[in-house]
Amino acid sequence: MRELYIYYRVAEAHAAPARAATVAMQARLKQAHPQLLMRLLRRAETVEGNPTWMETYATEAASAEGEAGISTALQALIEVAALDLQPWLASPRHIEVFEVFLPCAS
Repeated sequence: MRELYIYYRVAEAHAAPARAATVAMQARLKQAHPQLLMRLLRRAETVEGNPTWMETYATEAASAEGEAGISTALQALIEVAALDLQPWLASPRHIEVFEVFLPCAS
C-alpha cells in the first residue's frame, strides 16, 4: 500500500493564502476520492524564515478499482491539483513515496 509525503517551503508572509489554497485543494480531492486520508503538517523550525510544510496522502480502504493505497493514477491527480499552490511556494514540491511495511496494531 503506497502513501505519499510531499514537502515544500512556504514564505511566512504567504502562509494564510497557502493554507487556504491547500485546504481547498484537499477538499476537492476528498470529494472526488472519499477514501483519501490527508493531512497538512508544518515543521516548527524555519529555513531562512520559511517553514517546511508537508502534505500526507493515504487511503482508509481500497478504491473503486480495488487498489489499496495511493495508485500512480491518483498520485498524478494530486500533482495536477497541487498546481493551484504554485503562487505560494518558496521551494519546489518534493514527493516521497513510501509503502506500508508493517501496519500498526489497532
